[in-house]
Amino acid sequence: MTVSASVLADLFNMDEPPTHRPRFNIAPTQVVPIVRTGNDDRREWAPCRWGLVPSWSKDLKIGARMINARSETAAEKPSFRKALAARRCLVPADGFFEWAKTSDGKQPFHIRFSDRRPFAFAGLWERWHQSSEESIDSFTILTTSPNSVTAPIHDRMPVILAPGTWKEWLAAAPLSPSRCEILFTPHSAKNMEAIPISKRVSSPANDDPGCLEPSG
Repeated sequence: MTVSASVLADLFNMDEPPTHRPRFNIAPTQVVPIVRTGNDDRREWAPCRWGLVPSWSKDLKIGARMINARSETAAEKPSFRKALAARRCLVPADGFFEWAKTSDGKQPFHIRFSDRRPFAFAGLWERWHQSSEESIDSFTILTTSPNSVTAPIHDRMPVILAPGTWKEWLAAAPLSPSRCEILFTPHSAKNMEAIPISKRVSSPANDDPGCLEPSG
């Protein structure tokens, strides 16, 4: 999510996300701003932990295993079905990483639109009460089968939602299975590219423009 706060504000037709700074290597369990519907039915920025923690969970650590949710089965899973029905969100990004197995180990790729435009993943969020006075909001990113750009690298890719579907996705009303199937279709590979990048991105400690430097 390397773009500025003003670019995100224009993209989602909102105020600028507070305390935002460009990020070059967002890792699971870190807190980032997502877009969701607030109590007044308006879009709001919400700082959320990446890795959904179900409300019934006894341990925050479960979130590290729930950074993604398969879109085909989310409606059936106890961890995701209530969030899919009523707590959907948008996760801003301008690219994502996948690792391909090679003879020299794993090669990271930066998958993005060739014009570098920002976009939104389909996400689900949940609120977990750590105590009677403290709660943690967390999210997961829905995944689907890969398009032709991602397929040579990985067998899954995030669900990327077109801007025209954002209002529908953020509404509190449940979506029909048939509508979900359409929304979860892999994004067209047109104008997308996969760039091999520095292996520095494999360490969450690295979060700077050097992570996105093309390799080779």
